Amino acid sequence: MSPAEALAAVGAHPRSAWLDGPWTDGPWLGLLDDADPSLTYDAATRTVTRHAGGRADAVGDDPFAALEDALADGPADARWVGWAGYAARPDLPALTGWTGGLPDAVWMRPSRWVAVRPDGGRVPQHGPGAVVGHTTSPDAEGPPGDDVPAWYAAAFAEVQEQLHAGNTYEVNLTYREDLASDRAPLEVYAALRTGSPAPYAALVRHDLPGARGWMLGSSPERYARVELAADGSRRIETRPIKGTLPRDADPVTDAALAARLAAEPRFRAENLMIVDLLRHDLAVVGEPGSVEVPSLMAVESYPGVHQLVSTVRARLRPEVTTVGALRSLFPAGSMTGAPKRRTMEVIGAVEGSPRGPYAGAVGWVGADGRADLGVVIRTLTTAGDDRWQLGTGGGVTVQSTAAQEWEESRWKAARLRAALLG
Repeated sequence: MSPAEALAAVGAHPRSAWLDGPWTDGPWLGLLDDADPSLTYDAATRTVTRHAGGRADAVGDDPFAALEDALADGPADARWVGWAGYAARPDLPALTGWTGGLPDAVWMRPSRWVAVRPDGGRVPQHGPGAVVGHTTSPDAEGPPGDDVPAWYAAAFAEVQEQLHAGNTYEVNLTYREDLASDRAPLEVYAALRTGSPAPYAALVRHDLPGARGWMLGSSPERYARVELAADGSRRIETRPIKGTLPRDADPVTDAALAARLAAEPRFRAENLMIVDLLRHDLAVVGEPGSVEVPSLMAVESYPGVHQLVSTVRARLRPEVTTVGALRSLFPAGSMTGAPKRRTMEVIGAVEGSPRGPYAGAVGWVGADGRADLGVVIRTLTTAGDDRWQLGTGGGVTVQSTAAQEWEESRWKAARLRAALLG
């Protein structure tokens, strides 16, 4: 199947998912028939609903537990695909009541799988991408005419208060934008995959009454991949991104931006704190002594940005299920800060609005113990109407400035707005 045919297939199937990048075994498309099951979660009511054959039945209050049960009860070769939003763990202090109209989690079990031919224009799993247009200079304080708004400055100042009080070491400060566009989701995704290709690109559609949602993602960040080793053990790997600078069409300026990203203390401090958090998270589910960091603070370049990326790995303990490991790590440390629980409390107080699907995880989980998920960033969501949402932000430490962080958040969102608004 070609990418154009994949788009058409998503348009014809109310429940479908196209994992459109170098995922494990990808890219491929999952299509659901009416009798195939799916799960949705409303974090405000803590209700998991199972959809199949025209029925919608409440089946629990924790989407990870419901997914675990569904994997155990289903076929041995089952593969579930979908997303878990930021508030998908009811035991953690994430704000609920998101008004974007989408479920806080969606998991689907397609009965049909179709391989999608790469079209030659996708970014490789890791490594450099082509520079598309001019962005900004390495010394710019912000995009022209895009001053720091008062509400963001106030939120940033409160984060600094919490950092200096010792309540947290790093806070991923984010915000949401509500946008209006009458462009069809398939048209928007076609523009997004052309203008902002990424390793964890995905198009997910769950279009049933009372549980409608489209997710159009172009994420560069791995949440977690679980693979089976030759000895039967499972290896888990996560690749946090902390530290971002824009690309530039001038090769000399672009190289200077990459060098600055690799060397600047504030970026390195952000990345190191999240690596330490993830080493702890993986130690909880991994075999003793198996946690390793094979790559620390490597610069990876994509069409719009340079990113500072680390890799953290471990060997899962036999008694820890794959879904259990994914739940234990959730949400991604790069989207909270450190320490995780206390920083999530700070985020809830400072941001003041639920994140919805943003900052969660999207991908697939198999009954064979494998999984591959990306972090929900650089993503557009809609309930299928003309209302759209995107989330953006970045990690804040005591070395950060409001102007720098605001500027970074605007770079990250620029290609999403371009795909949506044309």
